[in-house]
Amino acid sequence: QVIKYTLDPIWKPFTVPLVSLCDGDVEKLIKVMCYDYDSDGGHDFIGEFQTSVARMCEAQDAFPLELECINPKKQKKKKNYKNSGIIIVKSCKITRDFSFLDYILGGCQLMFTVGIDFTASNGNPRDPSSLHYINPMGTNEYLSAIWAVGQIIQDYDSDKMFPALGFGAQLPPDWKVSHEFAINFNPTNPFCSGVEGIVQAYSACLPHIRFYGPTNFSPIVNHVARFAAQATQQEAASQYFILLIITDGVISDMDETRHAVVQASKLPMSIIIVGVGNADFAAMEFLDGDSRVLRSYTGEEAVRDIVQFVPFRDFRNAPKETLAKAVLAELPQQVVQYFKHQNLPPINSEPA
Repeated sequence: QVIKYTLDPIWKPFTVPLVSLCDGDVEKLIKVMCYDYDSDGGHDFIGEFQTSVARMCEAQDAFPLELECINPKKQKKKKNYKNSGIIIVKSCKITRDFSFLDYILGGCQLMFTVGIDFTASNGNPRDPSSLHYINPMGTNEYLSAIWAVGQIIQDYDSDKMFPALGFGAQLPPDWKVSHEFAINFNPTNPFCSGVEGIVQAYSACLPHIRFYGPTNFSPIVNHVARFAAQATQQEAASQYFILLIITDGVISDMDETRHAVVQASKLPMSIIIVGVGNADFAAMEFLDGDSRVLRSYTGEEAVRDIVQFVPFRDFRNAPKETLAKAVLAELPQQVVQYFKHQNLPPINSEPA
């Protein structure tokens, strides 16, 4: 960093990987050279000193470390030469960057919830043209997406019990529309055992519900966010929530969904949206804040990008690992980013 027009520069804090600074050896001597900047590139040498990371780490705000900048040529020429200035180290500390694997090995559980779109635009599940029609092979795009993502995620969850919720359908006996119902029809215990349990509950509920609408995402996002908010009270990197929404298209409650996603971005939570069928997925691309920061209708910005959108049609003829890879591409960094932002190390981590 160059600081112009002053003889008393104050440099901003910066980080350097310990390996590139001193090969990870905190006792190794490192040479620091200081120059006076010239715009033509002929920077004038002011002075230098040697120190070690261990020595610099002794510096604290109340006890800064003073290091004399020596110019050897001047030192030889002038008898009463002291130094060419003093560099003051105010603070130096070694911090550890944790990886996704560090958090998982430290005991962090990935809590996986599936949200399934049962709106009328999917078509009657008894009709072969419907996205929910289970073909003679026993599959459809919804099932393929559940299998591809669920099979990988379930390895990161010790009890393998996953809530599976539906939205956009009328439910028996009073045929009211619901946007967050347990597909096993047990509201107090919406958990399914493993991916197989989700698939069984999904297939079993299809004949008993009426596809309806509209396509509201916010209730299901807020549902998972409530659990993610409870997890933050533990103040430990113990749980991270993943909501997989499988849908056939256009979101009806875009304002509420944007707001829900912006609020969820403050929590240990990520949202994966898999679009099935051939609808226009522009709204989904919008929620996936890769190209710009997502804002709520109130103007509030998302703290981080937590939505990953993948159109299933791009992977219809690819091996299912390819879909899983695309769907989970951003998840490890989202987990690390959240816990780092909260200053939470892995539960069972060695100190730096």
